[in-house]
Amino acid sequence: MNFEVFSYESLVHAVAGAMGSVTAMTVFFPLDTARLRLQVDENRKSKSTPAILVDIVKEEGLLSPYRGWFPVICSLCCSNFVYFYCFHSIKASLLKGKPSTPSTDLMIGIAAGVVNVLITTPLWVVNTRLKLQGSKFHNPDIRPTNYSGILDALVQISHQEGIGALWNGTVPSLLLVLNPAVQFMIYEGLKRQLMRGVPRELSSLEVFVIGAVAKAVATTVTYPLQTIQSILRFGQFSSPTDKSRLLSSLRTIKSLLVNRFRKYGILGLFKGLEAKLLQTVLTAALMFILYEKIASFTFKVMGLSNSHYKKR
Repeated sequence: MNFEVFSYESLVHAVAGAMGSVTAMTVFFPLDTARLRLQVDENRKSKSTPAILVDIVKEEGLLSPYRGWFPVICSLCCSNFVYFYCFHSIKASLLKGKPSTPSTDLMIGIAAGVVNVLITTPLWVVNTRLKLQGSKFHNPDIRPTNYSGILDALVQISHQEGIGALWNGTVPSLLLVLNPAVQFMIYEGLKRQLMRGVPRELSSLEVFVIGAVAKAVATTVTYPLQTIQSILRFGQFSSPTDKSRLLSSLRTIKSLLVNRFRKYGILGLFKGLEAKLLQTVLTAALMFILYEKIASFTFKVMGLSNSHYKKR
């Protein structure tokens, strides 16, 4: 089968990636709730992840750790479908079946990430608002919101804050395309090393370990920008009034980073990292296991050649 942008292979990878990520996120969703609270609510004291979740349950109810699950899952499904499709279609088109290299994986990951950010940022802005709606914040300056769902949030944000507000956090998100790009570069590189000389299907344990290592490195390196991204998506901050939107965004990022550093020190830039690492590493590891198994099973059922898939 020819390697084309629109191919069954790319579609299989996209569906498998979306299904794997949605399932994994559902399992570890409460950990993401703890991480987001620590990032956005500056007055909430840093504690262990279990302690934060206990506080949230006591303050807001038993199901509060799963608040905003549906919009997050919708956003994640769309986002990972776009990313996996772009990553594998671009890779197939460029390499034409030839072995890849870490630098190639990194550049393809960045390109796929840029496309993904530009298309799906409004969904992530909305899911951040919905996930935090109804929360009991320790910061009295945070204003409550009232959205009935994804579409209502999109409409309200557009009317009250302007259509551009749906792309709040786009600049740090574009910078953060390095996160999945580095993650995929490390994952694909480790995978090639394990399969070197003998093309085979990796065991679930092997996939779990290399997926966890790849995500841990990518998350730690980019975490300060992830914190700023969450704050910008939440929308409750004072931004500079530069005529240039790009310049304004860059100055906002700089201002938020500097203020957080001055107020809390270097550790303030990594507040919630424990919860984020716990959630994102476990989620990524489980996601890669499900992704590999679903893709492999689908290729076998459809009778498609997946030799290029095993050699990548």
